Amino acid sequence: MAENHVDIEINQCKGCRLCIEACPTHSLVRGSEINKSGYQYTKFTQNGCTACGFCYYICPEPGTITVIKAEQRTAAHG
Repeated sequence: MAENHVDIEINQCKGCRLCIEACPTHSLVRGSEINKSGYQYTKFTQNGCTACGFCYYICPEPGTITVIKAEQRTAAHG
């Protein structure tokens, strides 16, 4: 079963942590690695993400965060 997911363009992330602070499920964390611009970038942890989009809307760097909501599938009953 697919789960909600947040894609982060690591080399566009400036490490401001606004997305981390805005995430109600704590699905984002500051990584220990450094991107090509010298910033510790945000990482997605898959920790109960609801695909609310708070991280996407608060990020000051356009195109850095993409939120992917898992498709909800229902079984046909008949």
